Amino acid sequence: MMWDWSFALEILPTLASAAIITIEATLIGFVIAALLGLALALVRIAIPWTAWPISVLVELIRSTPLLIQIFFLYFVFPKFGVVLDAFTAGVIAIGLHYAAYCSEVYRAGFDNIPRGQWEASIALNLPQWATFRDIIIPQVIPPIVPALGNYLVALFKETPLLSAIAVLELMQTAKIIGSDTFRYTEPMTLVGLFFLVMSLVSAALIRILERLLNRRTPR
Repeated sequence: MMWDWSFALEILPTLASAAIITIEATLIGFVIAALLGLALALVRIAIPWTAWPISVLVELIRSTPLLIQIFFLYFVFPKFGVVLDAFTAGVIAIGLHYAAYCSEVYRAGFDNIPRGQWEASIALNLPQWATFRDIIIPQVIPPIVPALGNYLVALFKETPLLSAIAVLELMQTAKIIGSDTFRYTEPMTLVGLFFLVMSLVSAALIRILERLLNRRTPR
């Protein structure tokens, strides 16, 4: 089927509206992943006995497909009285899934902090929360920005899975346009280009952020 520029321009506003939902899902999901991942890493350090159960939870999440986790929140949770709309269930599932990966990134960052700094903070009788806030976390974040950025891009590229529960994100909208018009070339190509451009732009911004943080971090 030949490419039809007039049709491509006609569907562009509809796809642009759906792209906003895709970006919203990405940003909200990543905020959940980054904050929950940090919380899991901090709890493992602050409360040693939680290390094993958290490790089991992390491996469980990482070892099961994201699509199953999305279906579980959307289809199974209502059986227990927890009813979530499609967007909320999908975003929470994506956030929880990538929180498991982010927690391992944070853990590796904490492990790279010299033990002497922990011991010095104890010797100075600093509260644990102050040690993390003022000494440890500012050193942990800059080196792990590339890894977190990679997961942000990966999470973004996973958002088409939300179409499986009828979230009207970009892929679902493209499928609807294709089924209504029997033209899939234009919507699918435009969606592919959107993901390509956004992924490249995100990767470039992450590299810029990494360089800025490295300049500000004393060596």
